Amino acid sequence: MSTLTDTPKVAAGRDTPARRRPRVDRLPYLLLLPCLAIIAVLLLWPLGQVVWMSFHRLNNVRQLRGDREWPWIGLENYVQILTDPFFRTVLRNTVLFAVANVALTMILGTLVGLLLNRLGKRMATFVGSCVMLAWATPALTGTIVWKWIFDDTSGLVTWLFNALPDGLSQALFGRTDWTGYGWFNSPLLFFAILTLVVVWHSFPFIAVSVLAGLKSVPSELHEAARVDGAGPWRVFWKVTFPLLRPVFGILIVLSTIWDFKVFTQQFVLAGGTQDRPTFMLSIYSYAEAFSPPPKYGLGAAIAVILTLILLVVTGFYVRMVLKQEEE
Repeated sequence: MSTLTDTPKVAAGRDTPARRRPRVDRLPYLLLLPCLAIIAVLLLWPLGQVVWMSFHRLNNVRQLRGDREWPWIGLENYVQILTDPFFRTVLRNTVLFAVANVALTMILGTLVGLLLNRLGKRMATFVGSCVMLAWATPALTGTIVWKWIFDDTSGLVTWLFNALPDGLSQALFGRTDWTGYGWFNSPLLFFAILTLVVVWHSFPFIAVSVLAGLKSVPSELHEAARVDGAGPWRVFWKVTFPLLRPVFGILIVLSTIWDFKVFTQQFVLAGGTQDRPTFMLSIYSYAEAFSPPPKYGLGAAIAVILTLILLVVTGFYVRMVLKQEEE
């Protein structure tokens, strides 16, 4: 005889509400499919082709068209690159250039961002618009202008040096006539000009990003630090920088990736691929692939090595961010 306190029995084979699995909403994943398909077609498929090419000996355009076979050589291209002393020179040039440019871009961009944050609304709008002109200028167009500025006959820099008093020019530089002086002939001077061009084109993005981050920092924190007697330098390092550390981390990674892949500026300033002492990985890959005789497989292997280096840099940053979140 059942009572009111008896627990109803659960039918066999049925799940109680507690045992039911939560329903997964598949709609967001379906909405992502078109984007993933586009990424796969535009990025993953070409990347896979480059990796596949790096394992073959490709010295003819007909091979790329599919008219001839692709001889499989395995890791021979990679062994040839990694054992070449010139590759170590190119890698050194790339790393040193990237380190210098990332540091200068971050410093200049941060300073400009701090300046824009302190200016009034109208002046900040005017200065910000002027700064963003450099970012909006295509890399090819801007580099052509900078190459004219350093032209050895009619360039602005040549004109300025020729305008110096002869005595001062002779005392400082050991010459008085700068017409015909090759500003791009010395590797050190070439990299200095290339750094100037790249930093000029890159720092506006850093400045605007830092400015956006500064707008999110509560002004009360800065005021409290000033009340405690902290100066501008201490306020930045003790208040602003810790709060914007994720922003700076992302900007450093992006700048590193962009500076490792610099190609257009170097190609235009050098006038092609003849200046081998100033080679970096991007133009080295292009030169090996397309300079006669073409070696497409070797160029593809260099591109894969560059991609792996950038993946390591990105992975290091992601690991650092995850570690900070755990702490």
